[in-house]
Amino acid sequence: QVQLVESGGGSVQAGGSLRLSCVASGYTHSRNCMGWFRQAPGKEREGVAGIDSNGSTRYADFVKGRFTISKDNAKNTLYLQMNSLKPEDTAMYYCAAEPGRSWWLLLRPTGYNYWGQGTQVTVSS
Repeated sequence: QVQLVESGGGSVQAGGSLRLSCVASGYTHSRNCMGWFRQAPGKEREGVAGIDSNGSTRYADFVKGRFTISKDNAKNTLYLQMNSLKPEDTAMYYCAAEPGRSWWLLLRPTGYNYWGQGTQVTVSS
């Protein structure tokens, strides 16, 4: 049974930093692709950052230069380092996984079969 479990969310002031983690269990794939998504109340889920099986990354324009996605294959863990946080970054953050996903589709929520339960990030001004 595949499980993705996020952690690391919390409340910070604008300009602060958080590091999200997503541990995958019951799931290892040589062509694993993973992504971070977020959803604020009343808004659609949107892609934040993704990483394909070759380690190539992709970021949404609104986080470029502030967020960094990485993964530790030995630990089956995906990370999202978030710096210079803004109030508009407030949302529930989810990780997702799918083998063999195209780099061009990393930030598109549709098509990811495996999702975590989410971790809340709240940024106050």
